[in-house]
Amino acid sequence: MEHHRGGLTQSSLRRAGFVVGPALFLAVFFAWPVSQLIWRGITDNPEALTSIATSSSLRGVLWFTLWQAVLSTLLTLAIAFPLTAVVANVDFRGRRLVNALVTIPFVLPTVVVAGAFLATGDRLSLTDGVFSLSKSVFAILVAHVFFNVAVVVRTVGGYWRQLSRDDEHAARTLGSPAWETFVRITLRRLRPSILAATSIVFLFTFTSFGVVLILGGARQRTIETEIFRYAISRTDFATAAALSIVQLVTVVALVWFNLRLRGRLNQSDRLGDRLLPASGWVRVAAPLTIVVTLVLLFVPIAILVEQSLRTGDGVGLANYRALSERPPFLTVTPQRAMVNSISFAVLAATIATVFGGWASLAIVYGKSRAASLLDLGYLLPLGTSAVTLGFGILLTFDSGWLDLRQTWFIIPLAQSLIGIPFVTRAVVPVLRSIDPSLRDAAASMGSSPSKVWRDIDLPIARRALVVGAGFAFAISLGEFGATSFVGRGPDHMTVPLAIARLLGQPGQSIRGQAMALSVILMVVTTIVLLVVDRADRSSVL
Repeated sequence: MEHHRGGLTQSSLRRAGFVVGPALFLAVFFAWPVSQLIWRGITDNPEALTSIATSSSLRGVLWFTLWQAVLSTLLTLAIAFPLTAVVANVDFRGRRLVNALVTIPFVLPTVVVAGAFLATGDRLSLTDGVFSLSKSVFAILVAHVFFNVAVVVRTVGGYWRQLSRDDEHAARTLGSPAWETFVRITLRRLRPSILAATSIVFLFTFTSFGVVLILGGARQRTIETEIFRYAISRTDFATAAALSIVQLVTVVALVWFNLRLRGRLNQSDRLGDRLLPASGWVRVAAPLTIVVTLVLLFVPIAILVEQSLRTGDGVGLANYRALSERPPFLTVTPQRAMVNSISFAVLAATIATVFGGWASLAIVYGKSRAASLLDLGYLLPLGTSAVTLGFGILLTFDSGWLDLRQTWFIIPLAQSLIGIPFVTRAVVPVLRSIDPSLRDAAASMGSSPSKVWRDIDLPIARRALVVGAGFAFAISLGEFGATSFVGRGPDHMTVPLAIARLLGQPGQSIRGQAMALSVILMVVTTIVLLVVDRADRSSVL
């Protein structure tokens, strides 16, 4: 009998459907809709792709998408690196709390962040000029940094903390200055993690939708917002599909590059938590770095809360009480939208956990080539345009028994595709870290492959599944891009859609309701994140 990791055989894995099941789910609900969108667009107008190269307007969109993503990434690295160095190297009370606080902006819905920066612009009178926090490039860049600091801190910091300091100590003993030791040794060893964080941040900023749409205004256009405008406003599916192809090629390349880097990250020499004591200059520099970074991150959030309490008569809860009433431009009350969002997020997280856990087993135990393809495939929805994904699902499941356009189920289905990568990134490293001798011992005692998995793998991976499910829930709760397409039923409005409509309406009271609803969504998301962080033993970023 062909053994594979402690009694699990390739034949038993095939019978259990470990590879076929998650691959089929990915093919039906991701690959098919995206390919359908691209195919229908190109066949409607075969010259759509060449029009991107010949149109000065579309070339400008491509160029703006590229340079704003590059600049956003560089700014994020520069601002996040000091805090990363402190978290990775200094022993201080509350280090896990700082990690959790820094991660809060990352999981906040884009519409909440947009509302926070609009409120900050109003409060600090930054509504015009180069440093305007509304309808400007500056607003987009600042919001992208706000979102992605956590990626650098957790990706680079987690890797840095595992590295042995022996090479650095030897260099310092031989008289090498601290800065030279850092540049020639530490920075070189950190290169895989820095490149991994860079690729993730660039991916998120390259495919950013809600931030650009709300904070950038009509003049700042990226590939993502143009896919939305061409598909919805102009019904020009061919051009939208052509832009989707350009974006997908970039996303596939970035995801493949990130997977290669993840393999190098897993090869680091582990050291544990041998950190510097908070003494000497560290006693001053570390707290200062932490305070400055957290203040920069949480000023917009604090102003958002303050603006949600501001009324025409001063300060009060009038904006929150108004959420029980339905404005004429919303199809449901904001309270009902919150119930919808939580219900959809629960189901989306359940689907993501089931198929993400299933895919994790296939990635770890399947044949290497099939596992690598599956790993790549399940990361693609995270980087693929949410607009492309939502639009493709809407166009594909539109007839016969597959007509899901007006059903509520299409919303959590689309959201689950974005949550699955967070589950696999949490579970796969845990499964790979399990000592094969545990499975071998169980198999030698007559345990079947399914019993080995149930008694050994599942208990060990349970915590990681909880972490992945929590992140999937938080991401689904605030998902905006795909839901803006598939959430078109009058009773299916979610909180992000409601906030976006409220922010688009004039009037101080309407803006106050948008801020109040944003605060509620932020609080729910933060609670979920803090619960997840208590169960998290490693980063899923």
